[in-house]
Amino acid sequence: MAYVEVRGLRKAYATRRGRTPVLGGVDLTLDEGEFIAVVGYSGSGKTTLVSLLGGLIEPDAGEMWLDGVPVTGPGPERGIVFQQYSLLPWLSVRDNVALAVDTVNAELPAAERRRITDEFIALVNLTPAAWKRPRELSGGMRQRVAVARGLAMRPKLLLMDEPFSALDALTRATLQDELLRIWGERRSTVMLITNDIDEAILLADRIYPMTPGPDAVLGPPIEVGLPRPRHRRHMSLEPAYQKARRALVEFLRASSVSEREAATTRGGPNQMRVGSGTTGSPVEV
Repeated sequence: MAYVEVRGLRKAYATRRGRTPVLGGVDLTLDEGEFIAVVGYSGSGKTTLVSLLGGLIEPDAGEMWLDGVPVTGPGPERGIVFQQYSLLPWLSVRDNVALAVDTVNAELPAAERRRITDEFIALVNLTPAAWKRPRELSGGMRQRVAVARGLAMRPKLLLMDEPFSALDALTRATLQDELLRIWGERRSTVMLITNDIDEAILLADRIYPMTPGPDAVLGPPIEVGLPRPRHRRHMSLEPAYQKARRALVEFLRASSVSEREAATTRGGPNQMRVGSGTTGSPVEV
């Protein structure tokens, strides 16, 4: 069995108009220490997949396993970094991170918990701002706190739900580079959710494209094949980058044909980021 294994995952929501199917049988595997990405259209069900893996909601059908143990609810072995920072505004950077550390390491001496907290604040280069509150931080700094908090739990699996989507292009690029550095040092097992194709190629070992839905599923995984450490400069000239990007765009275009026809009655097509990754805006696929 793989380190993370998902089999036949299904989820639908009840609405005023009846049952709305979201996921239609998702299969997914991760090896320990692997960094994968799931790429799909906005509204296809990517956040639902994260919520299921995080144990925040229950599936209608299917199974999830982490390190040989069934996922049946939330637990500290899974950390989540959301699109929004989700920081406690009355606590400092240090206290926000310490809250996670203290929760999962209650048996450790206070001095050791402080050391762990300081270690992860330093990891995201926020030591000088350790006693500032969220309102005193930029958006990029707040997201660094969220990443530090997620990593400080030392989870077996770190789930990242479009963590940089609300940031400006320059800050987004900086945090992508920081995430590459941190992952290179820690080799955590990471699943990144994104609608930015180039972000997925820059960060991940393997990419699963998701169909638009309803009843979304994951397509065949696409191996990135770029050597690590990676650098965004000249990346677009690499044959491995071009091959992965072409495969992703072709799958997403093919899977959206029927959805595009239906979308004309809803006011417009789905959108994906297929631009320059950190500076591109969503454009029609």
